[in-house]
Amino acid sequence: MLKSKTFVKKTRSGGIMKIVREHYLRDDIWCGSEFCTECKQDESVLQKDACIESNLCVFPHYLLPDTNVVLSQIDILEDPLIKNVIILQTVLQEVRHRSAPIYKRLKDILHDKEKHFYTFTNEHHRETYIEREPGESANDRNDRAIRVSTKWYSDHLKNARTEEGLRIVLLTNDRENKDKSEEAGLLTYRCEEYIKSLIANPELVDRLALTNDDKVISIVLFPEHLPLSRIQSGIKSGTFLQGTFRASRDNYLEATVFVHGEGDESTEVLIQGLQNLNRAVHQDLVAVEMLPQNQWVGPSSVVLQDEGPKDDDVTGDDEEEKALKGAVVGAGPRKPTARVVGIIKRNWRPFCGMLFLSQIKEATRHLFTPADRRIPRIRIETRQASTLAGQRIMVAIDGWPKHSRYPNGHFVRSLGCAGDKETETEVLLLEHDVPHQDFSQAVLSFLPKMPWSITEEDMAVREDLRHLTVCSVDPPGCTDIDDALHCRDLPNGNQEVGVHIADVSHFIRPGNALDQEAASRGTTVYLTGRRIDMVPELLSSNLCSLRCNVERLAFSCIWEINEKAEIIKTRFAKSVINSKASLTYAEAQMRIDDTSMNDDITKSLRGLNRLAKILKRQRIEKGALTLSSPEVRFHIDSETHDPIDLQTKELKDTNSMVEEFMLLANISVAQKIYEEFSECALLRKHPAPPPSNYDILNKAAKSKNLVIHTDSAKALADSLDAARVDNFPYFNTLLRILATRCMMQAVYFCSGMDSDFHHYGLASPIYTHFTSPIRRYSDIIVHRLLAVAIGADSTYPDLMDKHKQSALCNNLNYRHKMAQYAQRASVAFHTQLFFKSRGIMNEEGFILFVRKNAIIILIPKFGLEGTVFFENKNKPNENTVKVTISLDASNIQHQKIRMSLVEPVIPGVSVAPSEPNEPEAKKAKLDH
Repeated sequence: MLKSKTFVKKTRSGGIMKIVREHYLRDDIWCGSEFCTECKQDESVLQKDACIESNLCVFPHYLLPDTNVVLSQIDILEDPLIKNVIILQTVLQEVRHRSAPIYKRLKDILHDKEKHFYTFTNEHHRETYIEREPGESANDRNDRAIRVSTKWYSDHLKNARTEEGLRIVLLTNDRENKDKSEEAGLLTYRCEEYIKSLIANPELVDRLALTNDDKVISIVLFPEHLPLSRIQSGIKSGTFLQGTFRASRDNYLEATVFVHGEGDESTEVLIQGLQNLNRAVHQDLVAVEMLPQNQWVGPSSVVLQDEGPKDDDVTGDDEEEKALKGAVVGAGPRKPTARVVGIIKRNWRPFCGMLFLSQIKEATRHLFTPADRRIPRIRIETRQASTLAGQRIMVAIDGWPKHSRYPNGHFVRSLGCAGDKETETEVLLLEHDVPHQDFSQAVLSFLPKMPWSITEEDMAVREDLRHLTVCSVDPPGCTDIDDALHCRDLPNGNQEVGVHIADVSHFIRPGNALDQEAASRGTTVYLTGRRIDMVPELLSSNLCSLRCNVERLAFSCIWEINEKAEIIKTRFAKSVINSKASLTYAEAQMRIDDTSMNDDITKSLRGLNRLAKILKRQRIEKGALTLSSPEVRFHIDSETHDPIDLQTKELKDTNSMVEEFMLLANISVAQKIYEEFSECALLRKHPAPPPSNYDILNKAAKSKNLVIHTDSAKALADSLDAARVDNFPYFNTLLRILATRCMMQAVYFCSGMDSDFHHYGLASPIYTHFTSPIRRYSDIIVHRLLAVAIGADSTYPDLMDKHKQSALCNNLNYRHKMAQYAQRASVAFHTQLFFKSRGIMNEEGFILFVRKNAIIILIPKFGLEGTVFFENKNKPNENTVKVTISLDASNIQHQKIRMSLVEPVIPGVSVAPSEPNEPEAKKAKLDH
């Protein structure tokens, strides 16, 4: 049966276009039930054993949720108890339109055969399709479609052969929809009503999202949020600004909103005070209204943590205001200040944390404290409080009423005991949104079949470089070896240098499930003692890893270089190599330094090392920065997996040697792919910092009567080289650490969507990532572009689509940033474990920089930073201090390394535990 609609549409040129939309209806669409005798097919989805034990429904029944139930109660639907559920096409389409994350979760449920969820295409069934009536809203039409389908199912399965009779239960939380359903004789319940009736799993009630609050509250704590229509018109007129809400870690009464302007222009406005924050949560997209200039304030200068109310939601307002006024005493210069007037888009997710138990006996309402201090406490109802005490749990926010100090939420699941290594690792992966699930069978199905070997077809289209003395140089224990090098003399007196990179793109073809998973993960995440691979281990540690004494497929970048390290010729080739050695940095350095060793591998390393030093000097002369960052390496017990030693990483010449040739390869490849594909090359840039970023660096230099010039990267590099203080050799390192904090984040971008390609830190006009395709998806895309450029592979539409490339870059930037944060959190946790069993230790430290009421101390031996606050204006005049280091475990969720000043002794000192480095603090590695 065919239905068609005809309507006209104006074109951009002013003409009229006639559009006909055809909608096909069928009468042979299966209902999916084993009970059905009319349209039963070979494989059923909805079971005969369809009875969930319920006080309300003591008969076999199928559940049919409406759209809002799916959107708000997805945690309930995911529970193993809930089976035999009909998801209408109408509902599926609405969910897809309104929430991509919930749509994905729903699709995962539909693919789980154990759940017995069935999608019924009601929009194409002759008896369930309905037209939208004149004057009827789209939402009302969809509600009516759901009721029509429920009625059809009830009638269709009325004669099912069961003693009690099979029923269809419509779940809806919409009062009007429920009333109309009951008028039509349909069996209808609110979701909460039905879940509370279940017998088999009473704890499932805890996972109910709170859809409304029946309490009558006369006191309103927050202004009403403006409707979206008013927000949009206000933004258009310039009355309101739109931006991302960023809560403060140190002061729960303060936040900033990052407002995007024209082009690269953007500004930050300050939000202060409970009412001005107006129920926004970290990373929400909000609308703000600027306050008059006489109401602008400066950022607060003290840490202010929310310890939670003792009684009800409305206590503590006076205390809030007093706390805020105290917080801004001694604040910095006034900044543009605003208030939140509405929420454009919530960015809520399930949050990890711990339960803060109510002091009221047998209470069911408790406060949940998130692990992330930027997220407010969440009020939940649970009957498992005593069981969940001391557990890390996940909680989702359901809403934030204007009469409540805290948002309402519900329990999602328990993660395990707080402090347990596995639990804490799971928490940091979840909190930083690191995909870490096992690879699915769909992904694994695209791996090569074992045993695998290089075929004659492979050899026919590749250069055979197996005879070359190629070797790899990596950290100890590295199994995912991306890169290998060779250097040999040429007859004309020049040298040939090759960088050989694992040819991952040979094994991962565009668009399949393996490719999509790698693109989603974006990067391998290296935690302390654990690696979360971007690609399955068969590739990462075996077939793609350039291990020694095995033949491997590679993508080679080969230069002819003269004595002055000038590039005479560059070529790229798909190749086959056989690495002659897999060395650590220390092993490679030992070979270079041992004059008695003159084998081919050692000669190759010495040639590489000599050229690398010249290349590095040339880069620095052009203005490349040499910065610093305290990095630590743990030695892990092989049985307990606890850290048994902690030390800063020692960099050798061989570290720099590998780094220089990876940088050179990345630059050479960037030039090649941009020449060939000016609109869709995937590149990497590092923006120059704005002048204000250098404030802390300039202040530190000024304290020693030094001047740092920041007009250009070259000026900064020269200033840092010259910044020396007699009898304080470590001061130059401190300045380089501070300079690292001033840097912007390097990012991926599509060449056709940007005009500024410059990499500030490397002083390079163009740059990309080519050298680590096992652990970075960006490099896989670059390999594909380069392969097309040299005629070694064919292109595909997405590769040449600059908009899709740009969207991919956004995900890669996000995944890279989250991976960095997760890695730092892992280091912080293992540092706590290290000090937990060692009691109090005395160590030497340096004052990194001075704040108004505190000093920030760096302990180079452990790469640790800590804050010591002062109650008066006395501060140490020395550069070097001695501190005690211990673990403060008084708060099991927020354990900290505590530092206490020993020398010099200063009256009026209060000690503050140290936090892990702020995620925004940049690492000082070169961007290779």
